[in-house]
Amino acid sequence: MLNVKISNLELKSPVILASGILGVSYSSMKRVFDSGAGAITTKSIGPKPRKGYKNPSIFEIYQGSFLNCVGLGNPGIDDFVYEIKKIKKYNFPLIVSVFGDSINSYLDVALKAQNAGCDAIETNISCPHAEVSSIGVNSELTFTLVKRLKQELSIPLFVKLNPNVTDITEIALAAEKGGADAIVAINTLTAMAIDINTKRPILSHGSGGLSGKAIHPVAIKKVYDLYKILKIPIIGCGGISNWEDIVEFFLAGASAIAVGTALTQGMKFFENINQKLENYLENNGFNSINDIKGLAHNFQNQEVPDFD
Repeated sequence: MLNVKISNLELKSPVILASGILGVSYSSMKRVFDSGAGAITTKSIGPKPRKGYKNPSIFEIYQGSFLNCVGLGNPGIDDFVYEIKKIKKYNFPLIVSVFGDSINSYLDVALKAQNAGCDAIETNISCPHAEVSSIGVNSELTFTLVKRLKQELSIPLFVKLNPNVTDITEIALAAEKGGADAIVAINTLTAMAIDINTKRPILSHGSGGLSGKAIHPVAIKKVYDLYKILKIPIIGCGGISNWEDIVEFFLAGASAIAVGTALTQGMKFFENINQKLENYLENNGFNSINDIKGLAHNFQNQEVPDFD
């Protein structure tokens, strides 16, 4: 009932762990999968170890919404290969998020992750507080990177989009044209908070990315718009805090969803969400969650109820 397929990835649940959350060690990733996630997306991994930005790098700005400037801190692909091999012994879908400072470095990281046994690659071209965002705001750069990666990779390639652009559909179409197997929408929104007492930005980097409840309506709109013009699947991401948010993403056109900030609720989130999604489908007469994909697009053909 909850099974979905993204490219050739078969998932028992449409709920995926988003990149940047608990995706560095195989032990934490296994806990997520054991809790009911359909797949794991790792933290973004680069060509070399990277410390990221100093603290404060994350804080809750509103209830359920966070600002962060972690800065793509990661152990580097050569060390991370060990974690990929360890987690793949448990035989569940693993998506490795990758970044680089050039097309060749993106490719090097992606190929090493593929050779270590991961099931798909997610390209991070959209982190709002790192240099990789420069790719995700340019359709030509996006097309060139995706095309090159697809020429070399034998596993699915997902592209995570930057919402901090004038027209996200232009970037998405470039990724699709380059051969992307799916789109992940969206990454965090560029944001900032300033302490009125110290008179300085709160985050050490100054600006960062906004995630959580505050960006959910933005993410829904982006997925809704992308569904109308793309032929490839969309993985909805942004501000999910309950099962209703997931249903909303599917109605907008998502084929799966990725959860990040919601894990502040604990690991039980996945188990509880799966059960509530199944209840919703059963109560509304649907056999599969795939049956509700894109249904919100039918509203223009429906008559408005007369409540008089």
